[in-house]
Formats: sequence, structure tokens, C-alpha cells
Amino acid sequence: MYMIVTGAAGFIGSNLVKALNERGVRKIIAVDNLTRADKFRNLVDCDIADYIDKEEFLDRLIAGDFDGDVDAVFHQGACSDTTESDGRYLMENNYRYSSALLDWCLDQEVPLLYASSAATYGGGGVFREERAHEAPLNVYGYSKFLFDQIVRQRLAVAGSFNSQVVGFRYFNVYGPRESHKGRMASVAFHHYHQFRGQGKVRLFRGCDGYGDGEQRRDFVHVGDVVRVNLFFLDHPEKSGIFNVGTGRAQTFNELSMATVNGCRALAGDAALPLGELVEQGLIEYIPFPDDLRGKYQSFTEADLSRLRKAGYDAPFAGVEEGVAQYVEWLSRHG
Repeated sequence: MYMIVTGAAGFIGSNLVKALNERGVRKIIAVDNLTRADKFRNLVDCDIADYIDKEEFLDRLIAGDFDGDVDAVFHQGACSDTTESDGRYLMENNYRYSSALLDWCLDQEVPLLYASSAATYGGGGVFREERAHEAPLNVYGYSKFLFDQIVRQRLAVAGSFNSQVVGFRYFNVYGPRESHKGRMASVAFHHYHQFRGQGKVRLFRGCDGYGDGEQRRDFVHVGDVVRVNLFFLDHPEKSGIFNVGTGRAQTFNELSMATVNGCRALAGDAALPLGELVEQGLIEYIPFPDDLRGKYQSFTEADLSRLRKAGYDAPFAGVEEGVAQYVEWLSRHG
């Protein structure tokens, strides 16, 4: 029997593959699109049974090639570019593809653990897994929102699924194996490379009533994201849609401080408070981009009530701990 991981060469997918390997799981079918070939590096230190292109995989799935031979599907594959304007592409890639996988998993009674997104909430201030709080600001968020709605509708009609279906609304994930994402990589990734290359990091000036660098996001380390996925794999009786964040909004100032001070620690320099980092020009504020106005989430904070009620009680790393670990990893991996 196999584990299937879609988006396996991507950020969260490759971390999942590595974590499954650490559990002794080697029979993994890695599904992805390697048009951007540099993603292959994320799997170099991982063991898999086979790699299949995402289009070939769906054709083979529908043809019955994997019937009766799959333990679970981790569906992490999607277009994650929140600024992508081709709605047709996003709906085909993020919604239609996911719907086909859902149909197959329900028919085969195979657990489906899939990536949703906090982008489903849009610019509201309540981040609870309820329809009343969901109003995506872009077509990426809408593609994720629509699939969540299909899952809910199927659950409401059936009363319960014959197999597990779990959606994870990821908040701002950062950590190892994301360099291929380019401009869509995490803020922590970009801050690290800005500081190493230019000796400073840049933050947006105030907007939406927030001061310079005081916009707040729920930044969550990919290691915590993987642990949540594996918790539900170990509890196949649990289904639903769950937020995956730390439950604590932190400012971009806090994130940049953790990054800069992490880099300073590597050089043997002492940590500095925000005021001194700004005064020394190590943190710089730049004008807020006009093209992001009305499309930007200035505040996100996962409501973890449903996740905790489901039994997941492990702590989440704040940026002080998580970013420090990530900076150290980036320094070793270039």
C-alpha cells in the first residue's frame, strides 16, 4: 500500500515526504509538476517509490490504476500564487483537480488530507472555520474556498464520510524547502536573503490603521504544519476543516527582528531591540504598494478552537523560536 503526496516537490509536500520517511515510510508516490525543475532539490534527501507528473497521475487515478492500493492521500499540490490573475487556470488547478481527488478518495474509502488556506477569510477580523467569516479577496482564495464548500456540502448530505476528509487552512507558513517559490516564498525567507545580501531588511510602512511594520500575521513554522497533518493521519476517525496557525498574530517587526538577530547570532553579534535595529538602518520601512491596497491581509490570527477540540494539543513555535531555527537552517543550506 502506498502513501500519495501531491505537490510532493513543493514546500509543504516535500516536508511531509521527509517526515513520512522519518517514520519509516518509503512507499510514497510523489506527484508534482516539474516544469520548474529546480523543485527536484527538495526531494534529493527523501526516499520515494515513484514520481508521477500531476496530469498523468489524475488520468491514471481515474482509470483505476491505484484502486485498492493507497493508504492515504496528502493533497498539497496547487497554484499558491495569491497574485495569479488567471482565474480559469486557478479554478482548474486548485478546484477541479481537488474535486476529482475527493470523488476518488470517497469511492475508495481512502483518507484525503488536503491544503486549504487562510486566504479563504479575506480581510475580515475573525478567522473561524464558519461560512459567515469567509470572504476571499482574490481568485486564489476563492478557489480554495469553493473546494471547502464542496467538502461541507458533501458532508452535510452524507451525514458523515465513509473515509476521512480533512482540510487544513494554512496561515503564513515559513521554513525549510521553500526557496523554489521565488517571490511567493515566506517573508522570513526574503528577510534572510535581504539581510545577507544588503545588510538590512525592508518592511511596509503603516496601512489599514497599523503603524510601520505593525501589520500582524499568524506566522507558522512548516514543522508544526507537518505535525498537524500527521496527527490527523494517526486519527482517521476525525474529519473536518481546521485552521493551522499558531493562534497568535505577530507583527512584521517581530518577524524581522527574529531574522536580523538570528543572522547577527551567526556572526557572533548580540541581539538588538527594534529601536536600535531601525536606528542603525538594519530595518528600513518602504511605502506600501498601491497595487496591494484592498487586496492585503493586514491582520490574520487563527482561531484554534476547533483544532484543539479535535484533540491536537501540541504547542506551536512563535517567530522568536521558529525563525531562529530557520535562519540556522538557511545558513547551512545556502
